[in-house]
Amino acid sequence: MADPINVLGISGSLRAGSFNSGLLRAAASVLPPNMEMTTFPLHDIPLFNADVEAQGNPAPVTALQQAIGEADGLLFAVPEYNYSITGVLKNAFDWASRGRPSTLDGKPAAIMGVGGRSGTVRAQMHMRQIALHNSMRVMIDPELLLVRSRRRQDPDGNVTDDDLLERLREFMAAFDEWIRHCRVDPTLRFA
Repeated sequence: MADPINVLGISGSLRAGSFNSGLLRAAASVLPPNMEMTTFPLHDIPLFNADVEAQGNPAPVTALQQAIGEADGLLFAVPEYNYSITGVLKNAFDWASRGRPSTLDGKPAAIMGVGGRSGTVRAQMHMRQIALHNSMRVMIDPELLLVRSRRRQDPDGNVTDDDLLERLREFMAAFDEWIRHCRVDPTLRFA
């Protein structure tokens, strides 16, 4: 039996009916054997401020860094706002990247997203740049860039489309392989 894989899912959206948070929930429902996933909400992460950091990390930041450190891989559901990632997601990276070594260093990651006409392609490119700077190991293929469609998700963001669930199943199986590959070759850098 293969070693278990623990994935931490992070949505870049705070909206209750977020399509991207719904994508994370759907991904959690189609995990390969020996993979488990938890999610970390970003609602309580304060804006990054070095003066606050100098006084000691706020409890939500410590919890975020600990959750990232304990995860075997990170799954990001990335909305696209103004051709980039959301401010809340960037803020989480600003906090998570602190410390030497950072909990992000060498961490396997996968990026997916659902959005407007371009399906989060620009936001995902920016996520890859941020990941590169943080020495993360981002899975390249398959990509999951979805154009928001009311036919695939209900108003609460829940995935209702069987074809999308199958794509998510394949995506998560590939992520499982990617994490295991990164374990075998710890010198592997950003891909």
